Amino acid sequence: MQLAISLRILGLLLTLFSSAMLVPLVVAVIAEDETVPGFLAAFSITLSAGLLLWLTMRGAQRELRIRDGFLVTALFWTVLGLFGALPFALTESLGVGPVDAAFESISGLTTTGATVLVGLDNLPPSLLLYRQLLQWLGGIGIIVVAVAVLPMLGIGGMQLYRAETPGPSKDSKLTPRIAETAKALFAIYVALTATCGLAYYAAGMTPFDALCHAFSTVAIGGFSTHDASMGYFDSNTIYLICTLFMLVSAINFGMHYSAFKRRSLSHYRQDSETRFFGSAMLVCTTATIAYLIASGTLEVEDGIVHGLFQAVSITTTTGFATQDFAAWPGFLPMMLLMFSFMGGCVGSTGGGIKAMRLMLIYKQGIRELKQLVHPHAVIPLKVANRRVEATVVSAVWSFFAVYTFVFIVLMLVLMATGLDFLTAFSAMGATLNNLGPGLGAVSANYAGIGDFAKGVLCLAMLLGRLEVFTLLVLFTPMFWRQ
Repeated sequence: MQLAISLRILGLLLTLFSSAMLVPLVVAVIAEDETVPGFLAAFSITLSAGLLLWLTMRGAQRELRIRDGFLVTALFWTVLGLFGALPFALTESLGVGPVDAAFESISGLTTTGATVLVGLDNLPPSLLLYRQLLQWLGGIGIIVVAVAVLPMLGIGGMQLYRAETPGPSKDSKLTPRIAETAKALFAIYVALTATCGLAYYAAGMTPFDALCHAFSTVAIGGFSTHDASMGYFDSNTIYLICTLFMLVSAINFGMHYSAFKRRSLSHYRQDSETRFFGSAMLVCTTATIAYLIASGTLEVEDGIVHGLFQAVSITTTTGFATQDFAAWPGFLPMMLLMFSFMGGCVGSTGGGIKAMRLMLIYKQGIRELKQLVHPHAVIPLKVANRRVEATVVSAVWSFFAVYTFVFIVLMLVLMATGLDFLTAFSAMGATLNNLGPGLGAVSANYAGIGDFAKGVLCLAMLLGRLEVFTLLVLFTPMFWRQ
């Protein structure tokens, strides 16, 4: 493993990221608000650091190996989160400390949507746009973008792509070349964002709100420009548009690519993971709507609209809200939180364990039950009439075990800081699943918890975004052996 190569690439990627600060900077200059010095300083620091790293290590030109890809990915998301915090920390009128700034930045980049900011309606438009832009970049993965738009990196793009998009993906390469794959995904991402923004605008949002919410909807992020989130607009049309695009963004982007190439929607129905995801969504939505109406919490029409919206928003790990779902009666808040552990499909912008992994665990459970009845039978595990190798099943179970272990350990750490069980459990679930809103003391925002707890949650968000193994592998001795 060549550390110099990793640092050179990190420098290039930081330089690329610094350009994202120019957009809100221009908005700040036009609006003549107080964020101009903060954005200007943040841009200068990020650009200088990126150029310094790249120029210092520019002699390192060797091909990337898989281990280098993991290191670059983990380093970049961690370092980017810290540099992304600079506009928040350097804007004096915002009044946030370094930990809060880092929390907001990492939450945005990991598309978690947890926030420590209060009074969003009164924030300068430049800061609001910057928050949404962080989520949009985090949704597609800045490294995938880099592979698509910076071929001059001169590295093994496949190594970065594999590290950035881990998991049992069945459509890991849509096109023969990895750069073309990244470009195809980016094009789909941009097209969905533009379509979503136009739909919001047609439904009555202002151009600014339409753009900002399109960024966070397609990214499955959940940041909003208003404290009341989607509830601010009080429009069933907007709620249904948002629901549609959350569902679309939670499906494997490879499916969308195939739909575009084939000019057909039939493969959505034929795909086993999409069917499993749809079935889980149907169960969650039906249970939510039925209980809201049966308990008298909402009238029939409101129960259908808000129940559908919140079930989709929480399950896909978006985190938008039309109502305070934490105040809903009975088992609903906890049920919705538990569904967020599934998240979206592999190859989507959603968080969580992913529908593919849960589907394999479910099929493996059914197989074991059949094996008990017929102990001598050979019962293969199949997905789409194709046998799943034992190594894949083993990897899925390993991921589930490590995911659960990390969840329990970090939740206990949160409880050690003084948080009650409900708050600690939901906060860990909301950050590790990249959901955002939790229950208890973090149902509205995360401003009221301590700095150490916020640091733990930042770690959880990074682990969730990088699907645990990509980050944890750095702490194994074998990773650093030559």
